[in-house]
Amino acid sequence: MAEGGRLEAAVRGRLRGLRERWARGARERGGGGGGSAGAEAAPGPGGGGEAAEEASALQALPIDVQLRIMSLLSPRDLCRLGCTGSYWRAAVRDPLLWRRFLLRDLPSWAAVDWKSLPSAEVLKQVLSEAGGSALCDYMAVYKKSCPQSRRSLKSSRPRYGAVTSFLQSLVTQAEPRFAMFGPGLEELDDSLVQKMMTCPEILLVAGLPQRRIHGIGSGVSFQFNNNQKFNILTLYSTTSVERRRARAEQAVVVNKMFYQDNSTVGNQQAVHYNVIAQVKKVCEVVDGFIYVANAEAHKKHDREEELAHILAMIDPALGPQNRPLLVLSCVSHVGVKRFPCVYMAHQLQLNLLHQPWMVQDTVAATLDGLLSGLEWLLEEADCKNPQ
Repeated sequence: MAEGGRLEAAVRGRLRGLRERWARGARERGGGGGGSAGAEAAPGPGGGGEAAEEASALQALPIDVQLRIMSLLSPRDLCRLGCTGSYWRAAVRDPLLWRRFLLRDLPSWAAVDWKSLPSAEVLKQVLSEAGGSALCDYMAVYKKSCPQSRRSLKSSRPRYGAVTSFLQSLVTQAEPRFAMFGPGLEELDDSLVQKMMTCPEILLVAGLPQRRIHGIGSGVSFQFNNNQKFNILTLYSTTSVERRRARAEQAVVVNKMFYQDNSTVGNQQAVHYNVIAQVKKVCEVVDGFIYVANAEAHKKHDREEELAHILAMIDPALGPQNRPLLVLSCVSHVGVKRFPCVYMAHQLQLNLLHQPWMVQDTVAATLDGLLSGLEWLLEEADCKNPQ
């Protein structure tokens, strides 16, 4: 609240200074006559007639009212307002105004990707008392990061390569394959996988599991938008019996997908994970990855260990480095307080990755957000796979 109050006061002060400068310039252009209201009635460059009267009526409003009006406009309409005259053109380009919009709107955005994520330095930048030239271009940051500006890449290249014998019993050669893993599969009160299997009106099951990998995973084929089929190989940390026992006893589950490989870098010991042999074979043949993160804000999370697990799965030694990663930032049901997807991306340090990624807010009980994430993943897999 303190930061928001300081920021709003700074924006208000900058608008007040802008209006004073604009009014002073108008008086000089008009020969020095008239008061403040009369000066503001003078048309700006390119203004005149009825349009100029409308602009000057808005300019004559108190600064608090002007700020309120701009806060209610969409980014597109705000830019249109900037086209109505020189005063509004300068007002809507104020970097602190767009910083305010960024911090206000960012928590409500449902998705962010590797192209649109604002840097942590931008988000953490303290309110500057320096001149406008020393401020970040928050307008550009907002336009780059807002959901309306994100675009998915498409490609006409052939989609799929050969399938090794290991997965031939799980999927057909025409289907893209994705490995799905992460704590959100096991820690939430509602099961994402169970909902995916039982909601044909949202996602149709096209093929039931044919084979399990030592009790920790199975492949299921789904049909997207009634035409495209794809396979998801769900990988759990351990068997269902062990997961149920740990949940009943509120014990920590030992993740059997990974084994720890401690190495020493300088004087510090670095924790590094490798995947077990069976999971390694999966990683070698899939076209992308789905990481289900627990986004519930009231629970504790070890994001550094989660990143280490992600890095083990997407290890370039196991397959192409450009395979996409979809992070489903998942909560159990609507109403549960969540970490915004932008903050989830920074917590997982996804900016360190070298392949395309996207974080999509998802609700396990309703599957809200799932189809948007899968659509992005299928398009990226289509684009990134070699011919």
